[in-house]
Amino acid sequence: MATEYGQGYGWDDGPGFRGEDAEERRHRLPAALRAPVEARSWREFGYLMLNLPVSIIMFTFTVTMVSLGVGLLITFLGIPVLAAALAGCRGLGALERARARGLLGLDVAAPEPLRMKKQGAMAWMGAMLKSGASWRHLLYAVLHFPWAVFSFSVAITFWAYGWVMLTYPLWYWVYPLYGGQGGQDGLQLYGDAGHNVYLDNPFEIMVTALVGLLLTMATPWIVRALTMVDRLMVQGLLGPSRLATRVVELESDRGVVIDTAAADLRRIERDLHDGAQARLVALAMDLGLAKEKLTEDPEAAARMVGEAHGEVKTALQELRDLARGIHPAVLTDRGLDAALSAVASRCTVPVQVEVDLPGRPAPAIEGIAYFTVSELLQNISKHSRATRATVDVWRVDNRLMLQVVDNGTGGADAASGSGLAGLAERLDAVDGILVVDSPPAGPTRITAELPWRA
Repeated sequence: MATEYGQGYGWDDGPGFRGEDAEERRHRLPAALRAPVEARSWREFGYLMLNLPVSIIMFTFTVTMVSLGVGLLITFLGIPVLAAALAGCRGLGALERARARGLLGLDVAAPEPLRMKKQGAMAWMGAMLKSGASWRHLLYAVLHFPWAVFSFSVAITFWAYGWVMLTYPLWYWVYPLYGGQGGQDGLQLYGDAGHNVYLDNPFEIMVTALVGLLLTMATPWIVRALTMVDRLMVQGLLGPSRLATRVVELESDRGVVIDTAAADLRRIERDLHDGAQARLVALAMDLGLAKEKLTEDPEAAARMVGEAHGEVKTALQELRDLARGIHPAVLTDRGLDAALSAVASRCTVPVQVEVDLPGRPAPAIEGIAYFTVSELLQNISKHSRATRATVDVWRVDNRLMLQVVDNGTGGADAASGSGLAGLAERLDAVDGILVVDSPPAGPTRITAELPWRA
């Protein structure tokens, strides 16, 4: 069984130390002192060291193949050579994404695949030459080479000089003796006019170590700045284009909208079949029986007509609720303020509603906002065991903000497959966001963000 550090040995760790692990103690140090020995700094330094050999391979392959392909374009052979060059660049780009993922922690998705209407070598070559992602990979191979030379040179210079000067007091004695210098050891620096400078006395050694310490502490941040350029290049040139990503998002959102509309239609059909329709069928049967008994037993017929009248009222109320669930008339006529106030009045807990909007958003956005608040208030009534709740609606720039807060038991999670997950998908279909903050002991704060689209 593992023993925690400092336990079982009679040590008195003292307040603030007991129960802490090595990671927590390490984070007590300032970031400037932690950075030179952090694993992230060494991984980023390793990434820059690999930049040069990898870029030499990519640049050499790309320039050779493209030059050969362009030179052979006077014949048909140039086309397959260029297609092979682009395919090779895509393969090297996959290795670069893997290298960035392993050393920089940058997870970049693969670019959009080739779109081939037909099968065969000719279709493949045409698709490769038409693919924008392939040409972005080629551009990366060309542009990354000069940057790799620069970043490699800067990183190795700062890293080497920093650590060499920092550790100079440990190894300065290895230098041989030089004549005419009093028989002292030291690092020999050549100055102007051939004069020699020896870093051999304690003061000079201490200053050298301090300068090395400053360089060592600054180098990780320089390396981090250099790798930021690599991150931008990998994301911008080796990943999917923004247009392709947006197309995928829209296709996914379209599927969500279609599924949501189909689910709403099934719900409406179920509510009509199980509710108002069943009541109207029973009402028709009761009225038929009352009609038959009208001459034989007027009192029984009157009693049956009275019961039918009650059924009509119930059916009308169910139809009103169903129409309100589709799109309430108060929302169309008076806007979100009045509609949300009506929803809040039907909640089982007191709800304070505050709507501060300069105007009305697009009808579709207004409807989604209404149903979002309505479903959240239903969840509060059914599951939260809250005693009060608030609903706030306001506008920030071109976004419509909704926030529903209750003092219930908390524990709501949109990732658990509950109704919140479906609500998040519905908001995502219109470029909206749902953020759930619900610790186990409460309170629950759910914020929704929608585009305004007036």
